[in-house]
Amino acid sequence: MAGYRVLFRPAVTLATELEVAHKELKLPRLLASYRRFDLILVDELGYLPFSKPTAELLFQFFSDRYERASVAITSNLAFAQWTQVFGNEQMTVALLDRLVHRSHILAMECESFRFRQSLQQQDPQTVTV
Repeated sequence: MAGYRVLFRPAVTLATELEVAHKELKLPRLLASYRRFDLILVDELGYLPFSKPTAELLFQFFSDRYERASVAITSNLAFAQWTQVFGNEQMTVALLDRLVHRSHILAMECESFRFRQSLQQQDPQTVTV
């Protein structure tokens, strides 16, 4: 993507950065630094649930990005399961409303690339699936 600034962050790393900035009273500065990026890719959202304060910080991050710049998210969860991650149905609905507005959703239901690659490296006679 020539000419575009892109940032990649695993969701847990992003959450940690937001928590630290909040504790150090530097959250506005961190959010402003994220605004320099045309696209932020948040990877693996949903693998671990977040505490209420952390979920609120993530909501603040996504709300700040809304209408300003692009966000791409990878998740293994259907939207209906996101309440498990954020712990608050009302906040999750508001978050999803912002995320899906004018978005492209790619639902991929396929075999795991890592699993397939692992099988290819095994001796076919010893692998049982």
